Amino acid sequence: MRSEHAGPDAVLFDMDGTLVDTEGLWWQATASIAASLGRPLGAEDMPYVLGRTVEDVAAHLLTPAPSVPALMTEVVRQLTDAFADLIEQGVKVTPGASELLAELAATAIPTALVSASPRAIVELVLPRLGHPFDLVIANEDTARGKPYPDPYLEAARRLGTTPARCVAVEDSPTGIAAATAAGCRVLVTSPEKGLPSLTHLLTANHPPEPNDR
Repeated sequence: MRSEHAGPDAVLFDMDGTLVDTEGLWWQATASIAASLGRPLGAEDMPYVLGRTVEDVAAHLLTPAPSVPALMTEVVRQLTDAFADLIEQGVKVTPGASELLAELAATAIPTALVSASPRAIVELVLPRLGHPFDLVIANEDTARGKPYPDPYLEAARRLGTTPARCVAVEDSPTGIAAATAAGCRVLVTSPEKGLPSLTHLLTANHPPEPNDR
């Protein structure tokens, strides 16, 4: 067991918008499919698209049409394929991500990738990160995806620890809600802000002292 002041038992990373700047690509892919369905996207759709599972997004695009499993499956496929096509054209790794992952690789702190994306998308992105994650949780690995806590609960369980002993690094309200509900300590970032150093991450992991106001 780590001592109380040795840092987290694990660092759990979101992928899209956190380690790689792909949320714009996901929005672009979703917008193209939405347009083909005669449903243009607007700013009001963002909470239902960014950080969500592909199934949730497909359901949102098809609302209020009757639930037709075959149509849902087809829209999920189209969304995934459109996103994969954009990723294959190239993705930007978030500033500071490579450095932070390298620092963590040099420590004994396990890392996990906890993504709302399908595993097919995760597998496309992983080579760009060049980091040996101890665990990868993709959309298919839990019955419910973000904003439910299930992906983070499952990651902690598989790593043999508790969410309270983990730091989750997230960017979207959906992901932050999932990690918070699971009981993780959450470090919020963005592609513009970049990833912090390991020292900052470990400092952020500790709760404030009683007199630290």
